[in-house]
Amino acid sequence: MKRKRITAKKLKIGIAAAFMIFGYSSVSAQQQISLQEAIKQALQNKAEAKKAALQVKKAEYKIDEARAGALPQVSATGNITYNPIIQESVLDFGGQRTVVKMGQPWTSNISASVYQTLFDQRVFTGLKAAKSTREFYILNSQLTNEQIIENVATAYYNVFVQEENLKTVESSYTNTEKVRNIIKSLVDNGLAKEIDLDRTNVQLTNISSNKQRLINGVDLAKNALKFYMGIPIDTEIELEEREIEPKPELLASVTNIENRSEIKVLEKQKELLQYNKKATEALLYPTVGLQGNYGWYGVGGKFPLTNGLNNGVNWSDFASIGLNVNIPIFTGGATKAKIQQAEIDIQDLNQDIENTKLSLNLDYENSVTNIENALINLKSMKENVELAEKVQKNTQSNYQYGLANLTEVLDAENALTQAKQNHANALLDYKQAEIKLIKAKGELNTLQNQ
Repeated sequence: MKRKRITAKKLKIGIAAAFMIFGYSSVSAQQQISLQEAIKQALQNKAEAKKAALQVKKAEYKIDEARAGALPQVSATGNITYNPIIQESVLDFGGQRTVVKMGQPWTSNISASVYQTLFDQRVFTGLKAAKSTREFYILNSQLTNEQIIENVATAYYNVFVQEENLKTVESSYTNTEKVRNIIKSLVDNGLAKEIDLDRTNVQLTNISSNKQRLINGVDLAKNALKFYMGIPIDTEIELEEREIEPKPELLASVTNIENRSEIKVLEKQKELLQYNKKATEALLYPTVGLQGNYGWYGVGGKFPLTNGLNNGVNWSDFASIGLNVNIPIFTGGATKAKIQQAEIDIQDLNQDIENTKLSLNLDYENSVTNIENALINLKSMKENVELAEKVQKNTQSNYQYGLANLTEVLDAENALTQAKQNHANALLDYKQAEIKLIKAKGELNTLQNQ
C-alpha cells in the first residue's frame, strides 16, 4: 500500500513537471508585444506615417525649386533650316529695277543664353515660403504620429481588458466546475439532490458560452491592434504581462494649449498664407534681370554643319548683353483683388485657430474630469472585488459544512465574476481617460518611453 502511494506521488510530480516544461515552451514561443513596441511598429509600418514622411521629403524638393529662381538660368538652342524656294524682292537702283533673292538655301543657328534675376520680390518670398512649408509638413507629420499613437494605445489596452475579462470567466468556470464535482460526488452518495447538479451544469454551460464570446472579443480586439500597428492580421501576438498602475500625478501638472500640435500646424499654415499674401503683393514691384546671349550663325548654299567658307557657307558669331526691367503700371485692379482675397484667407484661418483653442481647452477640462471620475470608480471597483472574493470563499466554505445552499454559492460566484469584470472595465475607462488627458497635455509622444 505504501509503495502504491509513493508511485502515485511520483506520478503526480512527473505530470506537474511535464506541465511546467510544456507550459514554458508555449510561453517562450509567443511573441510578446509591449505598448512601446506596438507604437514603434505602427510608426514604421502605417501608411499614414509613411505618407507624412514623404511629404516632408517633398518639401525639401520644394525648397530646391524655390532656390532655383534665384540662380542663373542657362539654356541653349539650335536650329537648321532648308529653304527650297527663296523669296524674291525687287530693288530700285536709280530707276532701274532688279530682282534679288533674299536669303540662302541653308541657314543654321546655335546659341546659348544666360538670365540672372537681380531683383524679384516673388523669388525671395517663395524661398522663405518653401522653408516654412517644410516646417509645416514636419509639424503635420508629428500630428499624424500622435494620432497613430493614440489609436494604438487605445487598441492595446482594449485587448488587455478583454483578456482580463477572459481570465475572470475562466477562473469562474474552474471554481464552478469544482463545485459541480463536489455536488456530483454528493449526489452519487445520496447526500444531495439531482436538481442541484443540473443547476450547476446549466451554470457551467452559461459560463462556457460567455467564455467563447470573450475569446471572440479578444481576437477582434487583437485584429484591431494589428491593423493600427500596420502588421499582417494573421500575425500571432501576445501582450506583455504587465499591471496597469493608475497615475494620479497626471492631474498635478498644468498644460499649455499652445504646445498642442494642432495649434502649431494651424499657426504654421497661417504663416504660409501670409507668405502667399506677400507673394501677391510682389506683383506690384518691378523686376530686374540681366541677360546675355552668344551664338553662331551659318548661311550658304550647302548643308552648313559640315561646310565652311570654302564651300560657300559663311559662319559668324554674335553676342549681346541686356538689362531687363519690368515695371507694372496698371492691371485693372486684379492684383489688388488678389491681395484682398489672400487677406480674407488669413482672417478665415484666424477663426479656425480660435475655435480650435476653445475645443482643445474643452477637451482638457473634460479629460481632467473624466480621469478624476475614473480614479474614483477604479478604487471602488477594486474594493468591491476584494469584498466579493471574501464573500465567495466564505460561502463555499459554508456550503461544504451545510451552512449555505447551492443558490448562495452560485450567486456568490456570479457576483465575484461580475465584480472582476467591472474592475477590468473600470481599468479600460481609466486608461482611455489617461490617454485623452496625455493627448490634451500634448504629451502623447511620452507613451513611446513608458
